[in-house]
Amino acid sequence: MPYLLGLDVGTSSTKAVLIDTDGNVIDTCAPTYPFQTPRPLWAETDPHLWWDAAIKAIRQMVEKVGADQIVGIGLTGQMHGLVLLDAQGEVLRPCIMWNDQRTARQCEQITRKVGASQVLEITGNPILPGFTAPKIQWVAEHEPEVFSRIAKILLPKDYLRYKLTGEYFGEVSDASGTSLLNVAQRKWSDSMIEALGIQRSQLPELTESPVASTRVSAAAAKLTGLREGTPVIAGGGDQAAGAIGCGIIREGVFSATLGTSGVVFAHSDKYRVEPEGRLHAFCHAVPGAWHLMGVMLAAAGSYQWWHDMLGQEDFEALNQGAAKVPAGAEGLFYLPYLTGERCPHPDPNVRGAFIGLSLRHGKGHMTRAVLEGATYGMRDMLLLMRKLGLSSDRIIASGGGAKSPLWLQILADQYETPVVTVNAKEGAAYGAALLASVGAEVYPDVAAAVNTALRETGRVDPGSDAETYSRLHPMYQDLYPRLKPHYDRMAETF
Repeated sequence: MPYLLGLDVGTSSTKAVLIDTDGNVIDTCAPTYPFQTPRPLWAETDPHLWWDAAIKAIRQMVEKVGADQIVGIGLTGQMHGLVLLDAQGEVLRPCIMWNDQRTARQCEQITRKVGASQVLEITGNPILPGFTAPKIQWVAEHEPEVFSRIAKILLPKDYLRYKLTGEYFGEVSDASGTSLLNVAQRKWSDSMIEALGIQRSQLPELTESPVASTRVSAAAAKLTGLREGTPVIAGGGDQAAGAIGCGIIREGVFSATLGTSGVVFAHSDKYRVEPEGRLHAFCHAVPGAWHLMGVMLAAAGSYQWWHDMLGQEDFEALNQGAAKVPAGAEGLFYLPYLTGERCPHPDPNVRGAFIGLSLRHGKGHMTRAVLEGATYGMRDMLLLMRKLGLSSDRIIASGGGAKSPLWLQILADQYETPVVTVNAKEGAAYGAALLASVGAEVYPDVAAAVNTALRETGRVDPGSDAETYSRLHPMYQDLYPRLKPHYDRMAETF
C-alpha cells in the first residue's frame, strides 16, 4: 500500500506523520531540540538541528513501511523564521524565529519607507516583529558582514526541502507571512524586495502548495533511507497546513484552534483584507484561495498558566468546578494578554488581568473566566471575519483545549454556531501529508483528499447561554481601550 509522509518543522521538534491513502495515521514521532533566547525578546535556533531531527523521524517512518512504499513527502513548519544561506548553501547564522520580538524599530522603518496603506494593500497585513522582512532589515543593520554574504533567504520548512533535495523552492501560503509577497497576485513583490535592499534571486521560486516541486536527492536518500526521486510536495505554512488537516477548504467553515495560542481561521474564495490590518490575510494551501486568520497569543496558554499557578489541581477537576459557575462568572472578566497580544490588538505592552473580583468569586469563577476571556478574544476575530462577508455554518475545534467539553460549549455559545471535532488529531503534519497525497497524484485535488480522510467525531450546539455572552461581550471589548494607557505607562516603568 502507498503511504504519504508529512513533516512539520516546529519550534522545539520536527514532527513526522505517516498516513495511508485513506488518511489513517500509521505512525508518528517528534524528535526534539532546544531553541535559545540569548537576549530579552530574542528567539533563535540552529537549522542543523531541524535536519538532524528530520533524519531521525524519517528513518523511523521508513523502517515502519519501507522506502518504496512512501510515495510523497509534504512539508510544513513554523512560519516567519529567517534562514540565511551563503553561496555554498551553508547556514550563515542561527534562524531568527517567529516568536522573536527584536525588530519593532525595523517594522516602523520599512512601513515608513513603503507607506502603511501600501504595505497593507500589497501584503494584506501590517509589518509585525514576528514577520520575516524586518528580520532581514535587522541583519542588514546589525550584522552587515552576514548580510553581504546572503545567497538565499529561506523559511524553516524550505530549508528542510533544500536539505532533502538540494533545490530552493517555496510556496505561497508560507511566503504570505514574510511581508515580501504580493498576496493578491500570489508572487513576490518587487516593491517590498526593493525596500529591503535585497535581490529577487535571493528568494526561492514559489509554487502552489500541492505541487511536487522537487525530489529527494541521492545524498538525502543515503542519510534518511528514503528512495531517491521520491516527490517532495511544496506543502504549506503551519496554520494553512493545519487548516487542511481540519477540513477548512471551503467558505462557510471556520476553525478555532485552542493551542498555546488561539487561532481563528477562515477559508476565502477571494482576496479579502481587514481595513485596519487586524486580521492576517494570507494565501491558503488550497490553490487559488486565500484565508483570513486571527491569532491570540495566550488561549490554552492562559489555561495552562492558571493550572500551573494552582499547583496540584488537574484540568478535569478545574473544568468540573468551572462548569458549576453560571455563564459570565458572575461579573468576573479575564483578559488573556499574558504575552502581549497580536489580534485584534497588536500590542506588546498589554498584559493579562482579572477584572471584577469580589469576595463572591472563588476558584471555579476564576477558571471559568479564563476560558471565557480567551474565547471572547477569539470571538473578536470571528466578528471581524463576518464583517468582511464570511459566514460560518460550523466551527471545527482543535488543539489541546478542544478536549474540554465545557470549553467547546463556551465556544458554541459565544460563536452562536455549532462546534464540531474531527478525527484528525495530528495538526499541521497531517495536513502536509494530505497535500502530499495530491502532489503524488493519489488524489486529483485537495478537496478529494480531505473528503476521504476526515469525518466528524463530535458536535456541540449553541445553548441558552448564547444570549448572556452576546450581552457581555461588548463589556469585554471595552476593557482593552480603557486600560491601554495604563499598560503603556507600565511598559515605560518596568
